[in-house]
Amino acid sequence: MTTVSQEECPPAARSPIDFGLPTPGLPVPLERDLESTLAFGCPRDFLGNRFVYAVVSPRARGLSLGVNMNPDRHCNFACVYCEVNREAPVPALQLDIPAMIDELERALQVTQSGALVKYPTFRHLHPQLLELRHVSLSGDGEPTLCPAFAEAIEAVVHLRARRIVPFFKLVLITNTRGLDRPEVLEGLRLLTRRDEVWAKMEAGTQEYMDRVDRPDCRLERVLENILSLARQRPVIIQSLFPLIRGEPPSTAEIEAYAQNLRRLKESGAEIPLVQIYSATRPTPNATCEHLPLRTLSHIAHRVREVAGLNAEVF
Repeated sequence: MTTVSQEECPPAARSPIDFGLPTPGLPVPLERDLESTLAFGCPRDFLGNRFVYAVVSPRARGLSLGVNMNPDRHCNFACVYCEVNREAPVPALQLDIPAMIDELERALQVTQSGALVKYPTFRHLHPQLLELRHVSLSGDGEPTLCPAFAEAIEAVVHLRARRIVPFFKLVLITNTRGLDRPEVLEGLRLLTRRDEVWAKMEAGTQEYMDRVDRPDCRLERVLENILSLARQRPVIIQSLFPLIRGEPPSTAEIEAYAQNLRRLKESGAEIPLVQIYSATRPTPNATCEHLPLRTLSHIAHRVREVAGLNAEVF
């Protein structure tokens, strides 16, 4: 397999935010190291909630409140890098929308009041990291497969309209599988232009997609769903590239991926950003590791050159 040369990659794109990680060479109390690390994962025990959690996300550039749209962990992808343990007992079989709204309202109030610093997981983080960046519709499965997707979106939008806290942006994080479902399209019509859709597309070929994402659909359908939506509103592309059994994606795969993005753009898709990143959270799959930063930077470089799109490494 032909792989990307590490030496030919340009310098990595850097996030403008310092995410509060310890400075190399300086001693850091163990308590701070353990607790703060949890804030960058996906803790599901925030405020004792069942559906709403808080996480500090590099791609959000700070704090994100997440709504677990799939407490049953239903997903049509079986990504090799996924950290969700689908063998463990599920805490709830379906999304309880009234309970979710109560949890979200409380989480928003805690976040906006500055009380988040009272919780051990967040107390050592820089205040800038505790500013709410968005509320994500995501969780332990594919949110567009949630049976109550439109109702959930409507309830969250109504909560926002009550203005109990300042306006917050909504972000749908999706693998695109259900973007053509009528109930999903109904829910998406409730979003404003300030809200965002982050759509997964991280393959150039069906072979690579089958190896990494292990979906129940064809790559062509993913591209069609992205194009259909991105002709109506901006869609941010999210692309996670792992190291699998020590091997990065091949040069040919990266070129095919960049060509897919080019074709989307030339067909009328509005793509303001392509997020390039790798597996960072613990995964049950021991063969999956983080791709070197230089390789990620090379992929972003190819996206800029081939597709003419803005690409950032996270």
